[in-house]
Amino acid sequence: MSDDGDVSAQDIAARAGWLYYVGGLRQDQIAEELGISRQRAQRMVARAVAEGLVRVRIDHPIAECLELERALRQKFGLSRARVAPRLGPGQEALRAIASFAAPELERVFRDQTPKLIALGTGRTLRAVIEQMPTIAASQHKMVSLIGNVSPDGSASFYEVIMRIADKTGAPHYPMSVPVMARDAEEFATYRALPHVQSSRALAAQADITIVGIGQMADDAPLFMDGFITEAELRAVQKAGAAGEICGHIFDADGHYLDHPVNAFMVGSRVPVNDNPVLCIGGGVSKIKPLRAALRGRLIDGLITDEITAAELISR
Repeated sequence: MSDDGDVSAQDIAARAGWLYYVGGLRQDQIAEELGISRQRAQRMVARAVAEGLVRVRIDHPIAECLELERALRQKFGLSRARVAPRLGPGQEALRAIASFAAPELERVFRDQTPKLIALGTGRTLRAVIEQMPTIAASQHKMVSLIGNVSPDGSASFYEVIMRIADKTGAPHYPMSVPVMARDAEEFATYRALPHVQSSRALAAQADITIVGIGQMADDAPLFMDGFITEAELRAVQKAGAAGEICGHIFDADGHYLDHPVNAFMVGSRVPVNDNPVLCIGGGVSKIKPLRAALRGRLIDGLITDEITAAELISR
């Protein structure tokens, strides 16, 4: 029998299809990436299409990714782990993760059992939503965990609840306040607003929570997007900041910092209750915050990419 007829060859075909249709690689680049001839790369891409492995996404569980998923679940006690195949050299992880995570979110919204879904925000979640089709999902409700107003009063560019609402028709409850208050008096005012109290109460009842994750290096999203100042960034870095979820900053052990910056975050911290928290994120900059969040059991589900997953389980 030709090696093109065995299970491992189907893995190669699925990976070749992923690199071609999602990664945008040429067949000679695919051949180099997979260590096969150009002719075989061409056959593998054709096979991926012929066997229905390629739609816009790969519909086949690549063996190496399945092993990484099992390892993540075992090492960190996760209830769910999904690993996107890597793309070619120079491709950012977000591109792979967004295409891979979109059908996972689709399954949540296609479920006919009504759910209350709590949502974070950020670049990764926004990229995922852009990959989702329009779905009739008015049986669900959504609530935001974080404010949607930037420091200058403009709408936050990476807010996602409105984007999902446009695609699903689900009733939604944004948190229409700044992400962070400037002082204790302002914080008390925001927290006392009826719609903020309602959003926080709804979040505490969520059936599932879906969040991204941010790094706290010099390119921290909280800093780059203007929510905290450079002085505040340096202060939380000095205090041991490793990452943040919905604006709330935690250390390398996944413990939230006892720090004034955290004290003025208006939204909710995760986990908000005992129900699942699914985090979507990956790439070199996310390894430190993901490792910390996993260590602190802030999340119990993860959708990431192959390279990030391998790094997370390596030590």
